Parts: sequence; structure tokens; C-alpha cells
Amino acid sequence: MDERDVRLLKAISDLGTGSPERLHEETDIPVSTIHYRLNSLREEGIIENDLYDLDLDALGLGVTVVIEVYTSYSGSYRGVAAELEEIEGVTQVFFTMGEYDFMVLARLPDSDAVERLITDFEAIEEVDRTNSTFVTSRTKDTPRPLQAYSLDTLVDALVDDESE
Repeated sequence: MDERDVRLLKAISDLGTGSPERLHEETDIPVSTIHYRLNSLREEGIIENDLYDLDLDALGLGVTVVIEVYTSYSGSYRGVAAELEEIEGVTQVFFTMGEYDFMVLARLPDSDAVERLITDFEAIEEVDRTNSTFVTSRTKDTPRPLQAYSLDTLVDALVDDESE
């Protein structure tokens, strides 16, 4: 990846669009070059899709719950993770080191769904217990992590030295 690729990815994150015309306005990279580079980034698996971001509050999924999951399992953690991932409303599952085994994030429509969620966790044999935290206010919640970085930091961290 070179600096132009990083500039494009940062612009996509900041603008929330992959529109070549908007990206050209933001980066001054020619539209034809943008098309070529976006296709290359897709082929490399760096860009995975063209989905739109959603406002989950406006959509009706405004209840956010963070759940610590304590488990007892033998073998790989992946089997337990797969079961957690299948629970309706779960949007992220992280295998962690420390006091608990998994950190799970769920987006739900209401408190009844929270009760159902906890019941679904308890139905998994390997789950010993959970500790749930209701989010009262999201102060930062972006599906585009590159927004959290300056372009200079991204270029320093991501650009291959030999591509300069």
C-alpha cells in the first residue's frame, strides 16, 4: 500500500462515501486513478463492501449492551465464539485475555430484547455467567475506525517503505 491508497481510505472514512467524484474533490487524485486503486484495494481484501452506515437509534436499535462473558470450555475458543455470534442482536464478539473470556456488544430495540439476549447466553452450555452493562449514552461510536487517526499517522503506520 502506498500513500495514495492510505489517503483514499482515510477520505472514504471521513466522507462516508466511496464516490470517486467526492474522493477526487477531497484528495485531488484523478478519478480514473481512484477507480483503479479502489478495484485493487477490493482485490487485496482491504475494502470488503460498499455498505451504507446506519443510525441505529433512528432505526430503532438504540439499546446498546456490553456483555462480559465468563466460560468453561475445552479445546478452541472458536466454538463458543461461533455460538455467541449467532445470538440475535449480537454485533461484535471479542475473545479477550484477562478476567473474562469474551466481550460482546449487542444492539437491541428494547429491554425485552435484553432479557431474551441474556436467556440466549445462558442457554449456551459453556457460558458460566455474564456481566452486562447498559450503555446510557454513546459519546463516540463509529463504524469507520480510520476517523480516529490523522492522515500523517496512517501514512507512517501503513505505507510500505518500498512503495515510496
